[in-house]
Amino acid sequence: MMQSYMRTTGNKQCWESASASTTGMMWKTLLVVSLFCWGKCQESQNMTPEEKGAIRDQIVEMFDHAYGSYMKYAYPADELMPLSCRGRVRGQEPNRGDIDDSLGKFSLTLIDTLDTLVVLNKLDEFEEAVKKAVSDVRLDNDVVVSVFETNIRVLGGLLGGHVMADLLRQRGERMQWYRDELLHMAKELGHRLLPAFNTTSGLPYPKVNLRYGVLNPLSRTGTESDTCTACAGTMILEFAALSRLSGNSVFEEHARKALDVLWERRQRGSDLVGTVINIHNGEWVRRDSGVGAGIDSYYEYLMKAYILLGDNVFLDRFNVHYSAIMKYISQPPLLLNVHMHNPTVSVRSWMDSLLAFFPGLQVLRGDLKPAIETHEMLYQVTKQHKFLPEAFTTEFRVHWGQHLLRPEFAESTYYLYKATGDPYYLRVGQSIVEKLNAYARVPCGFAAVQDVRTGTHEDRMDSFFLAEMFKYLYLMFSEKSHLPIDMDGYIFTTEAHLLPISLSTTQPPCPGNDTTVRISQEEDLFTHSCPSTETLFPNNPSFAKTIRDGYKYLTGVGRAFHPLPIRCVQLQETFDSRVNSLEHKGVYRVKLVAELSQAPEEEVVVPHVVQLISPPFLGRTVLTAGPAKFGMDLTNIVKASPYTACGPIDNAAGLKGHIALALRGDCMFAAKARWLQKAGAIGAIFIDHREGSNSEETPLFQMVGDGDSTEDITLPLVFLFSREGAVLTAALEKHHNVDVLLLPKERQLGRGDLVGLFFFFFNAVQLFDWLGAGDYFLEFMWYR
Repeated sequence: MMQSYMRTTGNKQCWESASASTTGMMWKTLLVVSLFCWGKCQESQNMTPEEKGAIRDQIVEMFDHAYGSYMKYAYPADELMPLSCRGRVRGQEPNRGDIDDSLGKFSLTLIDTLDTLVVLNKLDEFEEAVKKAVSDVRLDNDVVVSVFETNIRVLGGLLGGHVMADLLRQRGERMQWYRDELLHMAKELGHRLLPAFNTTSGLPYPKVNLRYGVLNPLSRTGTESDTCTACAGTMILEFAALSRLSGNSVFEEHARKALDVLWERRQRGSDLVGTVINIHNGEWVRRDSGVGAGIDSYYEYLMKAYILLGDNVFLDRFNVHYSAIMKYISQPPLLLNVHMHNPTVSVRSWMDSLLAFFPGLQVLRGDLKPAIETHEMLYQVTKQHKFLPEAFTTEFRVHWGQHLLRPEFAESTYYLYKATGDPYYLRVGQSIVEKLNAYARVPCGFAAVQDVRTGTHEDRMDSFFLAEMFKYLYLMFSEKSHLPIDMDGYIFTTEAHLLPISLSTTQPPCPGNDTTVRISQEEDLFTHSCPSTETLFPNNPSFAKTIRDGYKYLTGVGRAFHPLPIRCVQLQETFDSRVNSLEHKGVYRVKLVAELSQAPEEEVVVPHVVQLISPPFLGRTVLTAGPAKFGMDLTNIVKASPYTACGPIDNAAGLKGHIALALRGDCMFAAKARWLQKAGAIGAIFIDHREGSNSEETPLFQMVGDGDSTEDITLPLVFLFSREGAVLTAALEKHHNVDVLLLPKERQLGRGDLVGLFFFFFNAVQLFDWLGAGDYFLEFMWYR
């Protein structure tokens, strides 16, 4: 009748049961004697040059499939519709709202892919693509486009393509016919974007008509009053590069002016900026502040503008903002949005996938530890959902299920590998390649995932997939000898276009841009230097591993395990009514090994278990569980009603004094815990609502709060995946009364060969009452 769940991943778990002589005495609970043995093994992360070469070849083949499908089925349209095997032409397909503002009838995907062709050493294809762009692409179309998207994708693509074409021409090997045609197209496009800056503040309109500008009666735009911070603050790299390559300073001046306004409008108390700003009066429309959608590339461009242009003003501003981010937004490994005027208040309990770029930016900053922590959390989310959902909660549930083949996670993986030399990140990159092939590849390219929970596809392949994803993946698995250019001489734009760092010496910066605000705290090694991955970061894989080790069992929350201080207590107590079902009442000495609960400087994070201890299980059924970051450890189960525990508990009377069983979903874990605690529960076990999930195939994660303080939650809490939860619910349905222990996995009760100790459990709740403390972890030894 024993039900047991045993997990093996190269480790062997041995279980040994022992019978206890009852001699007429029926124990309420008998803890079975168990022998727990395993051998720990660690999979080697090293990757041979042959393996790297095979993956690199696979990436090239995938690129050929995606780019070839675009050229075959879609060109000269802006994008490929990979499910329909045809091009997406604006006005001919159903309107998708703001999403279509990226499409300007200018062969977007072709231009966005130009410098990727060079990086992947496809020089013949690059030369042919440049010829097509020069002969076929028009930029004077009567169409309203996003200023931000057109800048980073089209202007950046033209500039990156020009830089590569000019380099190849100078080498004398090919492109001898090239006469700066892409640069001339970039200047034309820059002038078509300039009308967007015709505002009283200097912040650009979010949209512009390529033919008629903004205020022209035929422009069909110019009524907008708001723009996002990233939209206004992500112009400086492309506009400054255009100015310095063309000799016309007007572009850089406008981009600098927009950055000046955003800097001046920062919240002076917190040094944070909001998400949406009024372009006419500079007032904030949305005051939530984070590092994801709406703000992300503003911070990125401050740092990279310093690298590209060598102007300290950008570094000074970035460092001020970065200090604020690390003080208020970064809660490693999480990055949470806060209110810019009251930054101690989190404004939402979910994160968006665009923040996945931030660990890469932290690598540029030289701040590796939080970069590794956040990246590892993101990796665990991808292992749980195959891809990063467009948004996911702090409990790592899907908030928005879309995955648009975004490259930000691959970008950060690339930066971390280059910074640390840790082959672990090659394995992460390999997993990205495999998942793209397994879940996004279709006959006519690669399709966005409509919902990561169902795996359904969307008829969409954005240009950034070719511009960024393949570039970062190929570079990750390449040595310098495999590349046609020296990557150390270039900076990536937010669309991964290549701009030469030598631009900082070709023309002095525009005058009149300075900041008097300096870093107030102690400056560090990287405050005024551009980190070099070769000279500043030791090529020491163990550096990153020591940081990741604290996260290896959980989806991104926690610290490395450190044993807590232990103290022993002896109690003598007469069992009377507590054992009234026993034939013999007697005096027993119970030795308590109590592990002190006060947290040390670093949190304890270990896998937990739910151990069924009542007959017929007798401790032999042990379910792997994930702990919570809040609440306390405890024990005894009653199914909550409603089962989701997202409102007042109907069966509070029956739940009082027992551990509650509740279903995941519909509300945050913290909300469930509060309702159950109010109902009188002494603990809670949450079961995953996703059918088939299990701890063997899905990484454990540690439940976290909802962004607010969780100090009021004192319940012990653990989480079971669906398969383990089914074992527990089946036991409850069959036997009605089931007692359990909630405790760290390594502390599960049993017997070792050398120790030979018997453990018996009488009533954990009463023992906690005797101690007057609910914050002890208890082991019980029975002596006659």
